[in-house]
Amino acid sequence: MRTDQNRDMPAYLAALGQRVREARAKRGMARRILARDSGVSERYLAQLESGAGNPSIAVLRQIAMAVDYPLADLVVGVGDGGPDFARILRLLETAPRSELPKIRAQVELLLTGKGGRDKRQRVSLIGLRGGGKSTLGRLLAERFDFPFIELNRLVEQEYGGSIGEILALSGQPAFRRYERRCLEAAIRDHDSVIIATGGGIVSEAATFSLLLEKTHTVWVEASPEEHLGRVIAQGDLRPMAKNDEAMEDLKAILKAREPYHRMADATVRTSGETIAESLEQLHGVVVRLLGPDSAHRPLAMSSSEG
Repeated sequence: MRTDQNRDMPAYLAALGQRVREARAKRGMARRILARDSGVSERYLAQLESGAGNPSIAVLRQIAMAVDYPLADLVVGVGDGGPDFARILRLLETAPRSELPKIRAQVELLLTGKGGRDKRQRVSLIGLRGGGKSTLGRLLAERFDFPFIELNRLVEQEYGGSIGEILALSGQPAFRRYERRCLEAAIRDHDSVIIATGGGIVSEAATFSLLLEKTHTVWVEASPEEHLGRVIAQGDLRPMAKNDEAMEDLKAILKAREPYHRMADATVRTSGETIAESLEQLHGVVVRLLGPDSAHRPLAMSSSEG
């Protein structure tokens, strides 16, 4: 069965071909010159410009470089956003990363209006595995007398198998669909809740946007060494199995995800802290996010928090 995306593909490719043709014309380049400079055959360029080609991103990058044209202008917004959308993206690319949360907030205010973000008393913890999301989330939920949801466990229940089985049998796209579906259910069913998310949720733009919009997000951060050490201490030796560069891989993941983690409403760093110390820190952060009325519960430590 053809999906809506498949049905839209001919129109998209036709618009993409027109964009390439316009870019070439703007530079005053004959097709044979573009073929020479880009390394893409003249015959394929003709197919592409007619809407009959289906190029890879690598081919489009070669063409964009040859015509000295932003790749985003060729690919993004074809058939809908157009040049204005591409221009916005180029401006965002030049903005300092530290300013992105402020820019995001202003854009959300412009598009949704004041009060468009309905977070209520929902709190979500993001960050890599081993930071302490599940342990701290469960204890924090006890303090506030909120339900606690570990999103990956909810996905497993919905699917009827482990995360490993989902990935092996159905693949990453299926896992992300279940993750989105379970997050939507958690938000729909709970006005007050503590959610511990999977580490990769930031990589799925639509799901992460929903999380930012509907929950107060806290980045539970730790050093790479503590992330890895805690995972191994939990009995999972996979990070070390046949991988002498596990630490370098972990550092690369942290670096790649850090811009998204910094979009959270607050950060709690657990490195060098006991569980009790981290819980106190997290509790204070969440009280500030939810407002003073949320701090009505006594702060007495339970035996499990020590």
